[in-house]
Amino acid sequence: MVWRDLFRLALGSITSHKQRSLLTALGLIIGIAAVVILTSIGRGVHGFVLGEFTQFGTHLLAVYPGKTTTFGLSGATISTVRPLTAADAESLQSVESVLAAMPLVQGNARIEAGGKQRRSNVFGVGPALPQVWRIGVDSGRFLPEEGADNARPFAVLGSKVRQELFGEASPLGQRIRIGSDRFRVVGVMRSKGQMLGFDLDDTVFIPSARAMEMFDRQGLMEIDVLYRGDASAERVEQAVKQRLLARHGAEDFTIVTQNQMLEKMDSVLSVLTLAVAALGGISLLVGSVGILTIMTIAVSERVAEIGLLRAIGAERGTVFRLFLAEAVLLSLAGGSGGVGLGVGVVKLVAVLLPALPVQLAWNYIGLAFAVSLAIGAAAGVAPAVKAARLKPLDALRAE
Repeated sequence: MVWRDLFRLALGSITSHKQRSLLTALGLIIGIAAVVILTSIGRGVHGFVLGEFTQFGTHLLAVYPGKTTTFGLSGATISTVRPLTAADAESLQSVESVLAAMPLVQGNARIEAGGKQRRSNVFGVGPALPQVWRIGVDSGRFLPEEGADNARPFAVLGSKVRQELFGEASPLGQRIRIGSDRFRVVGVMRSKGQMLGFDLDDTVFIPSARAMEMFDRQGLMEIDVLYRGDASAERVEQAVKQRLLARHGAEDFTIVTQNQMLEKMDSVLSVLTLAVAALGGISLLVGSVGILTIMTIAVSERVAEIGLLRAIGAERGTVFRLFLAEAVLLSLAGGSGGVGLGVGVVKLVAVLLPALPVQLAWNYIGLAFAVSLAIGAAAGVAPAVKAARLKPLDALRAE
């Protein structure tokens, strides 16, 4: 029997038991759809988080105070912390390939203006923030170039703070109170949105020296360094390290490049996507059990048909291929239906819930479809072998 006739006969057997075939394929449909939906959410979260990290660009490195070393034993750590200073940030400006170095201090304070008040994030930064973080100024100007010792009480508002405190009126030149200190507004930033749930528009920017006094800090929380796009991240990291070693006399700081952060984050999120794909794979396993059960029942119900086929000359291999083809066709139908259902649900979710990041992971979808075919073939082997081993006379006598 040629393969075309074999699959035609298998298809006729499937369509003659529509309800049973539908219930058999339903397990795989649900399993494939679960894989498609879960991996799409995982890939969407993956892309969202990486996008949040790269919205400031990819040519950045951060210097943090303190260096932790280990001796190969759990819990055996020594942490040495020495403050990073504004002078350190200013010194890094002259490192080869460095475009800008920005000091950073962060806190939260009450903002008051014209009888209105709200609590907002306060960033103590340097004048290079628009260049380093790629945030434009909407009106006015950003903080001027001033030394840490004579930083004037200037403030730049995020777009949401400006709207909450001043509405449509211009805040430029107005006095506001941040904590217990008074500042003059010199600019308003363009809307930047959120980064990992942190609203950059609900923020006030002031000179880092003023922020250190406000939050009673002895040093900076970090220094963000922007370097040229054609420069090697490793070379810039080494140059920054050598400069700080010369200033501090010891490696009492930690340097983290954005590439390192992205690699770590990418590996963690890839494992997350794989984990949710494995959860969906459990549904595929359930579907394979369904195919195995139904095909085993089909062999028991069609003993007379098998005996007749064997009596008219069908070889054992032909009977084996017939039942195996039925299992493969069922898994093919279930896989196709599952992919269609899963993709449809993902598209619908993207329309109804635009805030939920979803992205079709076609590599996982293709893998799940291939696995469904393999599962169908594997689940059909045992019943097909059982059918092929039936003796013609015994099968006819059983009827």
